[in-house]
Amino acid sequence: MQLLDTIVVLLYFAVLIGVGIIGSKKAKTSEEYNLAGRNLGMFMYLGCLSAVILGGAATIGTTKLGYVFGISGLWFVTMIGLGIILLGTIFVKKIDAFKVTTISELLGKRYKSEARLISAIVAAIYTLMIAVTQVIGMGSIISVILGWNITTSMLVGGGIVLFYTILGGMWSVTMTDIIQFVVMTVGIFFIMLPISISEVDGFSSLLSKLPESHLSFSSIGYQQIFQYFMLYTLGMVVSQDIWQRVFTAKTNKIARNGSIYAGIYSIAYALAGSIIGMCALVLLPNIEDTQTTFATMALTILPTGVLGLVLAAVCSALMSTASGTLLASSTLITNDILKQYFVKNISDKQLLTISRITTLVIGVVAVIFSIWIQDVLVALDVAYAILSGAIFVPLVMTFFWKKAHPNAGFYSILISTVVVLAGLFFEGLTSTNPILYGMSSGVITIVLISLLSNRNNNDQKTEVYYDYRKRA
Repeated sequence: MQLLDTIVVLLYFAVLIGVGIIGSKKAKTSEEYNLAGRNLGMFMYLGCLSAVILGGAATIGTTKLGYVFGISGLWFVTMIGLGIILLGTIFVKKIDAFKVTTISELLGKRYKSEARLISAIVAAIYTLMIAVTQVIGMGSIISVILGWNITTSMLVGGGIVLFYTILGGMWSVTMTDIIQFVVMTVGIFFIMLPISISEVDGFSSLLSKLPESHLSFSSIGYQQIFQYFMLYTLGMVVSQDIWQRVFTAKTNKIARNGSIYAGIYSIAYALAGSIIGMCALVLLPNIEDTQTTFATMALTILPTGVLGLVLAAVCSALMSTASGTLLASSTLITNDILKQYFVKNISDKQLLTISRITTLVIGVVAVIFSIWIQDVLVALDVAYAILSGAIFVPLVMTFFWKKAHPNAGFYSILISTVVVLAGLFFEGLTSTNPILYGMSSGVITIVLISLLSNRNNNDQKTEVYYDYRKRA
């Protein structure tokens, strides 16, 4: 790292802080703080949605997978893109009709208040874990840039994100996300990808130098591809940080089309990251810690000044997801737990203050957890496993099975969460089976309770009817 590169990155951080301060002037109500007033047009919506789904795990993780497995490394982020497309084509219109702020609020309306509480807890843990993965990534990049130890780097990166998120909420997050979206796009597609291909003497030369297994779309393994589908395609449909972005769109059409475009962008991002990782294998075949593939490649091939911009692009991906997930976790806790059970009948101004305090607490916890966890992809797998295994089934039933009983949703989430956690404990954090166990138990629970409850209701109605006839 040269002084110019460091200056570029530090200037970028300063811009984000400045934009965050400007955004704070727009967040005057709790809805503006949480949802940017539900007023985003297509470009802003597309930019902020793409920025939040393509975080540090997407950038660092895909490059790592490309280095280890080749072109099949794209399946990780491709499944994220497919999940966003699924959300846009099937669920956006149904979600918009409810006019809610969180996924938990929707489940509470459909089932019962206890379902809202437990789903808020599960989703808040998920969003916290996503924020943790981003702070880990920020720490690794800033450590490379400034030469600090990893703990100090996490504190600085997490502190910057926390600062502008607390100030302006979704308005600050949206404004910074647009900057981050542009920087990400330029850094990955117009700088890192073409220079990487050029360094290996062109795409044809790259293909000839790679192991044959790296040219197969299935070398990562069908089981792993299926795991990515279970974790990320289904997980995107029930992710509060994604929903919160959907709710910011000005119209239903913008939400639907923007989600589809963001999904397509994600697939292109996955392809670019995998190719960069493959180029790194040819140029740097002896990288010991493959999680540093992207940073090591950037330090090797990029000229001074450009290196700073590309590393800023990686920080952009990390920061945009971190800010979005911090705000999502804060919104869940504030809207579905504190407001419902502890601070009822408060003014909107007081709610705004509580939202900022909650965001601060969540951010501090995220930084502390980040220091304990080392592997970005493992932490991400755990977060999505809990979310997909416990929340997906009752959410889908909300839209597609009208006979689901109010009690069924609550018990489905509760039992599925326990089953997923037990499965992760006994079979390991990277196993796909706990998700299947959780979803299966969710279906069984919700169907059995609904059928039994509806049958009891019908028996009671019949008994009342015959009693009425007897008296008549």
